Amino acid sequence: MRLIELLDSQPAQVGLRVLDLGCAGGRNAVALAERGIEVFAVDASTAMVERTRIRLRPILGDETDARVMVGRMQDLGRFPAEHFGLVVALGIFHQASSREAWEQAISESVRVLEPGGLLLYASFDPETAPDGHRGVPKDGEPHMYGGFRSGSVFLIEADELEARLSRVGLIPETPTVTVRVETEKGVRVTVNALFRRANAFVGAQR
Repeated sequence: MRLIELLDSQPAQVGLRVLDLGCAGGRNAVALAERGIEVFAVDASTAMVERTRIRLRPILGDETDARVMVGRMQDLGRFPAEHFGLVVALGIFHQASSREAWEQAISESVRVLEPGGLLLYASFDPETAPDGHRGVPKDGEPHMYGGFRSGSVFLIEADELEARLSRVGLIPETPTVTVRVETEKGVRVTVNALFRRANAFVGAQR
């Protein structure tokens, strides 16, 4: 589990505040809360938010509902700037419905990160084909692909990802890697990265 490996590698977690972006069923949020870390979780699905709240309530008690909320990754306005030391974004950014939505989600994640804070990142690469079929590029929409059960998705390769995120002040903390995992019908290809925010907030990328 990449999150646990990251936490184990960090010398101090006292006072660490973490945003679990796209928390799904709450596995990562629970792992963070069990370590005594101040965790907040956001997901666009009401059902996933409720599941996460159920799992966290024995740990967070009355604070649970205020810490776990429905929200979109490109709209984090409820959180002040430089609020988190770590943003966990695993399997979420490729779900952007447009390039603009992806860029806004990245920009918002950078905004809420404190200088020197970390972004733990994972998203699908254009070669991913878990059901045996790769996505179909959409004409006139760079990085947008159709043909997936979830609808259109934003897929980007590791090199271009690093180049784009460098423009908003995110610098690779460890080498970005592309991981291929065989599935029953095809292959799942994921870009795994860890970025550190530079001292200044650069703003939306162009």
